[in-house]
Amino acid sequence: MRIVEHLRPEDAFSVARPDVQTAPFVFNSPHSGASYPSSFLAASKLDHQRIRQSEDAFVDRLMAGVVSHGAPLMSAEFPRAFLDVNREPYELDPKMFSGRLPSYANIRSVRVAGGLGTIARVVSESDEIYSSLLTVQEAIQRIDTYYKPYHATLRKMLAATQQAFGHAVLIDCHSMPSATRGGETRMRADIVLGDRYGTSCSPLLLEASIAILEDLGFAVAVNKPYAGGFITEHYGRPTRHVHALQIEINRGLYMDERTLEPVPSFAAIADIFSDFAGRLMQQPLGLGDTGQRTLAAE
Repeated sequence: MRIVEHLRPEDAFSVARPDVQTAPFVFNSPHSGASYPSSFLAASKLDHQRIRQSEDAFVDRLMAGVVSHGAPLMSAEFPRAFLDVNREPYELDPKMFSGRLPSYANIRSVRVAGGLGTIARVVSESDEIYSSLLTVQEAIQRIDTYYKPYHATLRKMLAATQQAFGHAVLIDCHSMPSATRGGETRMRADIVLGDRYGTSCSPLLLEASIAILEDLGFAVAVNKPYAGGFITEHYGRPTRHVHALQIEINRGLYMDERTLEPVPSFAAIADIFSDFAGRLMQQPLGLGDTGQRTLAAE
């Protein structure tokens, strides 16, 4: 956790780019941010350890090796508990705010009902974040200042990739608790891949990802319990040659979920995911124009 007095818009997310992009892939880590504005922490009733429970902690570091294979990696710096860019821009719970939300806000989504809208009400599905109501202005300001620039940058990266290679592949990277809700003895798979039940990417991309991950020794599940969030659903347009696949990594593989610290073997595990990405990007997936091209970093 990094406590910042003020989160400047230019510090809200980062993009690690190779000198030359050699593959039509863009990797994204929207939930690994750990820069907490001090005003946000002051408004929360949770202690510093508890408020971090919704982080996909260290996923950006876990996937950092993709850059050496010729693909960019975008990462949020703000925490998911502060603002969730894997939601529609205005999935907002009216019970959280002292004023009236704008008419275009989506106040009835399943995610809002669960307390996990664009401005989350809870972490870990049950722990209330705020000690008092927020103003509507606060929500709109977060969305305008951080959410919209984040997605504008992601769209630009995908558009540039598609223009250079004829198609683009977005790998949206997340992590998940090691145990299922309601039963610590029922352990999840090592990896859950989500393609929105076959709608967000070519089946060839999904099949290649499964084969590589299983060859690396991982137990892989598909779409259950995570089929992909807003980013996967919104950007995945296979008929337009833009493919999106969500990957959820079991946190028990690489971190201590109690202390929120990486395990001693973290670097070795990161090397394995770098190997996965490198092998995936070399697959002849037949997703579109396969001309050998490159995209120089800006």
